[in-house]
Amino acid sequence: MNRSIIIAIIIALAVIAWIASGQMGGNESGEQIADNSGTPPSGSAEQSANKTTMAVRYLTFTARPRQQNIIVHGKTEANRIVEVKAEVAGRVQKIHVSVGDRVKTGDPIVSFDVKDNEAWLQEAEALARQREIEFNAAKKLNQRGFSSDTTLASAQAQLDSANAQVTAMKIRLNELQVKAPFNGIIENRTAEIGDYVKDGNVIATIVESDPLLVTGQVSELQVGHIQPDGEGTARLVTGETVSGRIKFIGSVADPETRTFRVELEVPNEGYKLRSGVTAEITFSTRSVMAHFLSPAYLTLNDNGVLGLRAVDENDTVVFHPVTLLSDTQEGVWVSGLPETVNIIVVGQDFVRNGEKVRPTLYVSEARP
Repeated sequence: MNRSIIIAIIIALAVIAWIASGQMGGNESGEQIADNSGTPPSGSAEQSANKTTMAVRYLTFTARPRQQNIIVHGKTEANRIVEVKAEVAGRVQKIHVSVGDRVKTGDPIVSFDVKDNEAWLQEAEALARQREIEFNAAKKLNQRGFSSDTTLASAQAQLDSANAQVTAMKIRLNELQVKAPFNGIIENRTAEIGDYVKDGNVIATIVESDPLLVTGQVSELQVGHIQPDGEGTARLVTGETVSGRIKFIGSVADPETRTFRVELEVPNEGYKLRSGVTAEITFSTRSVMAHFLSPAYLTLNDNGVLGLRAVDENDTVVFHPVTLLSDTQEGVWVSGLPETVNIIVVGQDFVRNGEKVRPTLYVSEARP
């Protein structure tokens, strides 16, 4: 082989060997490597710790008194609805009210024809005067010894009977005029002038709607949290909002729904509110300590339990199950937390219970 070719091959192999030895050599490239003991260079432990310890941000919340509420759906009802009936038979002579009129206790509704009832009253009064004269005479004779006690007792009995007849006739005359039993509105009237009405026939229907009742059904789990005379508020579908006090709580549950009837009594001056209107009723119950916060802070643990993740004094994550009391546009009220707690508001979904974290205060958060 040509001598020059052999020399060129030897030089090429030497260059290749030198380049290969340089790539596998020491730390001329400037990289940090472990020493013979296997210990990483200075600073590597700290970098490893920062990679395993999650940084989170928290806010401190303090419990506040919160009035618990029970919300049910119901409707408005009149306090009383009564069908006024005739107590004696007679022909309607005069109508005193029309449908929709307001009446007060004792106001006349209709009057019957008196006919000969006044004459019977006069006759009864005349008989009563006669019996009184006879009784006085018998009393004087008895005092003088000219009449027996039996005769005096008989005269007394006849006088009492005559007075009773007078009273009965006055009652009958009074019943010839049907009157309102309480303040209310004439919802319906069936009698007209000239009608002959028998005793027991309906004359009119009166509705008492001041005060007004707002009724609803409370579940068996919640009925124990309210008491008679407790406060409540009703928001009607027509837009009005009224407040009042609990008048009645049922003692027997509805067999089908297992709920109890509750009546909220509210004022209705001027009869502006009507019966039968759909309403949402809120009953106030006892006050509890609760926290008000953004619903965005809520999370679920591995078991699907609703709660909040917080950090304790050792910078350890603690999961607190909570109960949602109410949900508003501004935030939520929850119970089940310590009185003061540092809740994780950034990074709560990336840490778990018992983990160490690096917490910092989230000062820019707008609190609800």
